[in-house]
Amino acid sequence: MSDKSWSGDVFDRLYAGNPDPWNFETSDYERAKYAETLGALDGRRFGQVLELGCSIGVMTAFLAERAERVIGVDIAEAALKRARTRCAAFEHVSFQRCSLPSEFPDVGAGSCDAVLVSELLYFLSPADNAELAASVLRILAPGGIVVLVNWTGETNTPCTGDQAAALFIGACEAAAMIVSLAARRDGYRLDRLGG
Repeated sequence: MSDKSWSGDVFDRLYAGNPDPWNFETSDYERAKYAETLGALDGRRFGQVLELGCSIGVMTAFLAERAERVIGVDIAEAALKRARTRCAAFEHVSFQRCSLPSEFPDVGAGSCDAVLVSELLYFLSPADNAELAASVLRILAPGGIVVLVNWTGETNTPCTGDQAAALFIGACEAAAMIVSLAARRDGYRLDRLGG
């Protein structure tokens, strides 16, 4: 494990070698995880949703059906190019290339009804995880929710999925947010804060 967040170069290399390095489009595991993640939204519709770590936009397309506006964020331009193509029919969906947490999108304080942080936190150092949590809390609207999805298998990232989730959740609980859903599935955990 490393104590530094993974750089954008790592992800650029991953996508250069394979346009779908985690098989988001074809994996039964990913399809089941998308269904569970959408279930954590409790059928709600949202004004603005921020998706951090949107990759090639598979989940973004699902979110587009539940929100007036969706902003997808990723560090890899190759992934965002595919995401833009996938979601081209959705005029209310936009994408930004950002290196998180330092380049957090300027969406306005209190402007997001939901934030999805999927398969991202364990790529961050503990310090960057805390900084990201603070930024998410700043842009979350009153009554908004945060949904975290984290791989729980072995990894060579700065944190395990469980460590990363615990750090992020701890920062949110310190700001008086409560965990309203905590589910463990084969290979991942799903946590919802607020709502």
